[in-house]
Amino acid sequence: MNSQLKQISEKAIELADFEFTQEQTENKWLGTKPASETEIKLTEKRLGIKLPTDYKEFLRITNGFSAPNDIEPTFEQIEQIDYLKNIDSFLIEVWNEDGIADIGKQLERSILIAGISEEQYFLLIPPKTDSENWNYWKFSSWQPGEVKFNDLRHYLNDALEFINECIESE
Repeated sequence: MNSQLKQISEKAIELADFEFTQEQTENKWLGTKPASETEIKLTEKRLGIKLPTDYKEFLRITNGFSAPNDIEPTFEQIEQIDYLKNIDSFLIEVWNEDGIADIGKQLERSILIAGISEEQYFLLIPPKTDSENWNYWKFSSWQPGEVKFNDLRHYLNDALEFINECIESE
C-alpha cells in the first residue's frame, strides 16, 4: 500500500492537474505523518467498532491523504472520521425517501473516511455479521449510486490507473 500511495503522489504531482502545496510538490508526497496505535485504538473505541486491517495499514502509513485530482476524495485524518449519519444525515434521508432503501440502509451504517465537505465520499461499511466482509464505496453527487471496491488497495489501484490514463492522454 505504501508503494501505491507513493505512486499516486508522484504521478498526480507530475500530472499537475490539481493544486498542491509547495511541501507536497517538493516531497512528492500527498500524505501526512502516520497515525499512532493509540489514535487508532481511541477511534475504534469512539466508533464502537474494529476498523478493517487494510484501513489501519493505511493509517500507519499516513494519517490523511490529499486528493490527487478533482474526482478523488481527500482522506481525512483519523480524528475527523465518523459515521456518515453524524456528518451528512440529509444524504441518508434522501436515499431512504427515494425508495432506494438498500442504499439508504447501507449509508446509515457507513463510516465516512474521505471527502468531508467535498463532492465525493469514500465510505467504509461494516459487516453485519462475522462471516461478511467490509464494503468499500466511493459515493459522489455527480455519479448515480455507489462505486464498490473489494478493499482499499483495489480503490487505490483504480485511482492510480485513472491518473496514468490522464498522463498518457496528454
